Amino acid sequence: MTTFKIKGEYIQLNQLLKAMGWSESGAEANALIDSAKVKVNGVLELRRRNKIFPGFKVEYNSKTVTIE
Repeated sequence: MTTFKIKGEYIQLNQLLKAMGWSESGAEANALIDSAKVKVNGVLELRRRNKIFPGFKVEYNSKTVTIE
């Protein structure tokens, strides 16, 4: 499992996917979210700009990241 440290209070889900290298662009990140391939805290997430806070776990394609 990987960890990702955010600088502010939160990061948007689509921005996190780009920052992790799981998508190459914002459009690709949005498409991944729209196709129900991303989980936040074990639940499928369809909100592109969902606020991801420290302590959250995000999963995609058998990869998991914990936010610090």
